Amino acid sequence: MTRLKWYEVAPDGAKALYGVHNYIMKNTGLPEELIHLVFLRVSQINGCAHCIDLHSRDLRKTMSIERITLVPVWDEVPHLFSDQERAALAWAEEVTLVSETHVSDEAYAAASAAFEPKDLVDLTITIAAMNAFNRLGAPFRLPVAAKATE
Repeated sequence: MTRLKWYEVAPDGAKALYGVHNYIMKNTGLPEELIHLVFLRVSQINGCAHCIDLHSRDLRKTMSIERITLVPVWDEVPHLFSDQERAALAWAEEVTLVSETHVSDEAYAAASAAFEPKDLVDLTITIAAMNAFNRLGAPFRLPVAAKATE
């Protein structure tokens, strides 16, 4: 079944959401690779095929396929991810699963220890924005670029 192209039906809403994305990519002090790593992990949790495909492709420009493949189990392979990446991934999971985790004081303390206050807020905005995109991409089944022959 063909689903709506949400960005065409509500272009002002899409523009607003992409404005947050532009802020994340251009006005934060977060490394671009870290942003895409968080985008990927949040999208994996939420099951958004389009965003998983997109951010895996973005990461392939700077990250090994081995690291990308192991993102879902990052905590089992700590030697593959920096302290800051692990802190960002843990925070991404905690915030994305807020209804289950309630974002514990322990998780907040760990994230606060790894990021300066502005960076922690920007990281949380990054996580929130990706959750919003996933909640549009998954229900409206945005297509993936992946082909069966790749």
